[in-house]
Amino acid sequence: MSAREARGLDEDEELALPALRAAGVEAEVVNWDDPAVRWASYDRVVLRSTWDYPQRLGEFRRWLDAVAEVTDLRNPVPMVRWSLDKHYLAELDAAGVPVTPTVFAEPGSGEEPVFPDGEFVVKPAIGAGSRDAAGYGPAEHDVARAHVRRLHEGGASVLIQPLLKSVEVDGEWPLVFFAGQYSHAAGKRVALPRAGVIDELFAEETNAPYVADDEQIAVARRVIDIVTSRFGVPLYARVDLVRDDDGKACVLEVELVEPSLFLPQAPPEAVARLVAASTATG
Repeated sequence: MSAREARGLDEDEELALPALRAAGVEAEVVNWDDPAVRWASYDRVVLRSTWDYPQRLGEFRRWLDAVAEVTDLRNPVPMVRWSLDKHYLAELDAAGVPVTPTVFAEPGSGEEPVFPDGEFVVKPAIGAGSRDAAGYGPAEHDVARAHVRRLHEGGASVLIQPLLKSVEVDGEWPLVFFAGQYSHAAGKRVALPRAGVIDELFAEETNAPYVADDEQIAVARRVIDIVTSRFGVPLYARVDLVRDDDGKACVLEVELVEPSLFLPQAPPEAVARLVAASTATG
């Protein structure tokens, strides 16, 4: 399932759709907001590139509930709702999972946002594709406050995170799981605007194959275990990691809604894992 603006932009489709059809699955891509689609006619509906949902959040949430009533929606609604809002980082932190240091600035609190020393990032707690995210430096606090204020005026909670030194050098590492099992990783670099915001569907990325180390897999595995204990096994999941200033792996985001799965950067067997997870019963 996709969004009108995302058509032709999901690089995973070129590999996943032929593999599903070769496995005997009748698979088609439809827009989540298409009123002509009869969702009950599908045995399973899999969220993929619904990348416009942050701008239509209420509509998207209602749609999730409606579709889940008539067919098998994956990932399931409780899991998706949890993953929509990055307040989950506080929950993971409380559970002992290493996460990127995060401060939440809530709308209506009446408190001025507190920015870390050095460079930092401001972004909405509910967002996709780095849209409405921007980086700032110590001399740009006034512009950053205006960014927070604009997001608050739209009703959004805001995340403030230090820009870790490793990100500029190494980028970030998405680790992908299918049916709860680790599949593969990629290296990812995102071009965040400086003291500005992205108006496109998603930020420009540079992606490459990557072999995750044992520490990274263990941190991501802890996240998947927490998700599974609360909501069941996800059909697909992506845990985005960075390294903190001590060189340790920590969680930047958990993607259970519509993540790119980096199939073009993955070994060939990753597509078979996706097909197996997508067609599994139960």
